[in-house]
Amino acid sequence: MYMIGEILTSNIQPMKVSKNEYRLGLWVRDSASGVGTISFYEPNTKRFAALGHGISDMDTGELLDIETGEIVTSKIVNITKGKKGTPGEIKGSISNGILLGEVDENTNFGIFGNLKDTNIELNNKYKEGIEVAKRDEIQIGDAKILCSVEDTNQIEEYNIEITEIYLDNETDNKSMQIKINDDRLKEKTGGIICGMSGSPIIQNEKLVGVLTNVLVSDPNIGYAVFSDIMIKKMMR
Repeated sequence: MYMIGEILTSNIQPMKVSKNEYRLGLWVRDSASGVGTISFYEPNTKRFAALGHGISDMDTGELLDIETGEIVTSKIVNITKGKKGTPGEIKGSISNGILLGEVDENTNFGIFGNLKDTNIELNNKYKEGIEVAKRDEIQIGDAKILCSVEDTNQIEEYNIEITEIYLDNETDNKSMQIKINDDRLKEKTGGIICGMSGSPIIQNEKLVGVLTNVLVSDPNIGYAVFSDIMIKKMMR
């Protein structure tokens, strides 16, 4: 086992791939960044959970091994609407972002870490906290999703429907299927788009899950992971 900071020495033989080109056969990724959503945090421990899925390498699709990471505030600069066959995306800038915390885990169920300061207003409506629903309390039917899809970074509630629930799911982040019903959100984003991952889902004033994926064939339909799965991963 190697230690962080340890210097290793090795010999590598480059391979000639063309007349004037040699390659070492190395693959290096020294950093990654993107726009997503902090789902929730626990104020006593200052632990937070975000995204609902892991950060994967764009080339290999493999989960990235993270040595260190940070979460910062971002400003939305542009939204590309989603449409059938083409996922949309939120484009943001972190150039003037405020440091919120540090990331220490990157898993298939989200990224986790510690907030620097929980006095930062992450959400006005639920600043006093929210109860987490048990799985048998989650129902097929109406629910709300909390999203920030404006350049003001204002968090708003939008109407959705929980259409399927997979109560026994523990293996992946597709615990529920949801459908966007809110015309306001459809007008702004075309449905579920990249950057909305991690958006909390509320039903009967309880946290039931977190948005994770979208169906490429229909941007109004996506998946969410049970909040209890993320809490277990966050607090272990």
